Amino acid sequence: MEFNQPFLQLPWRFDAARLAEEVRLLPSAFWLDHPSGLPGNSAVPLVSVNGEMNHAFDGAMQPTKALTSSPYLNHAVASFGEVVARSRLMRLEPGAQVAEHVDFNYHWVSRVRIHVPIITDPGVLFYCGDESVHMAEGESWLFDSWRRHRVVNDSSVSRVHLVIDLAGSSRFWRTVREASELEAIDVPFDESPISNLRTEQFPVAPVMAPGEMLAIVEQLLSDCEANPDNNPEIMKRYRHLLLDLVHDWREIWSLHGFAETAFAHYRQILQRTASQLAPDPRVLVTASNKVGINPVINQRILAAALRPRRVAEFSPAGTPAA
Repeated sequence: MEFNQPFLQLPWRFDAARLAEEVRLLPSAFWLDHPSGLPGNSAVPLVSVNGEMNHAFDGAMQPTKALTSSPYLNHAVASFGEVVARSRLMRLEPGAQVAEHVDFNYHWVSRVRIHVPIITDPGVLFYCGDESVHMAEGESWLFDSWRRHRVVNDSSVSRVHLVIDLAGSSRFWRTVREASELEAIDVPFDESPISNLRTEQFPVAPVMAPGEMLAIVEQLLSDCEANPDNNPEIMKRYRHLLLDLVHDWREIWSLHGFAETAFAHYRQILQRTASQLAPDPRVLVTASNKVGINPVINQRILAAALRPRRVAEFSPAGTPAA
């Protein structure tokens, strides 16, 4: 991912007052509690699995009724011209906060998050790494979700951001690289029907490709090896453990690919790897953000490497498996 700084302001600017008007018209039932139960945090799904009111990642993404019934929100999401992944309105009540955390599940291996503040206040601060910013209404921002980050709403208003996840085409990443030199791109309300919203249809493969698995493994190992506080012998054991996973995964992939007959073999490799992880989730810690290695292995590799029910989507001749 071509993004290695805490924050970056993008050139797109939106009419926050018009967006806020549409937000206020949404039924209260559209606001869902945070999936982790964080107090004062709620969200309206705009692009979600099957266009339903959910927080899920694993499935074809479609616009929800909340988005299709809100013309300027729809236009704002589509205006980036990118394939859009899970996207939401995110609300943070007065005095509430988003506790410090790192986004390390598989979704974030290849995606970034755009924030467009709709309703906010100078008392709302976003912290990422060693920096903090107030994102003003109508602006657009990227932040590095691999760094530790948190949000504090020290104001009397309910902060609402439009939050768009995407991987980004080369067009998008050229804009990111040139953002500091570009003039503002105003995105006014357009009453013409929106027909160019493209949503992610294949967020995860039935079987993770060996090359992708190797890239995730190497990045994680390098990050942990850069931490001088990690035990070298344990580091060596984990390197062998994860590379053994990749090598055996590639062997089965080379013979069977997505074939249902191979799923038991893939599961066996994943279970073997999981059983050899140390009991302490922080037995090794990344240098970049001080995250324990085991949760990252579990989320980015073991939980994402095998999704049999996706076979029918990826291969017309395939059939869903249990």
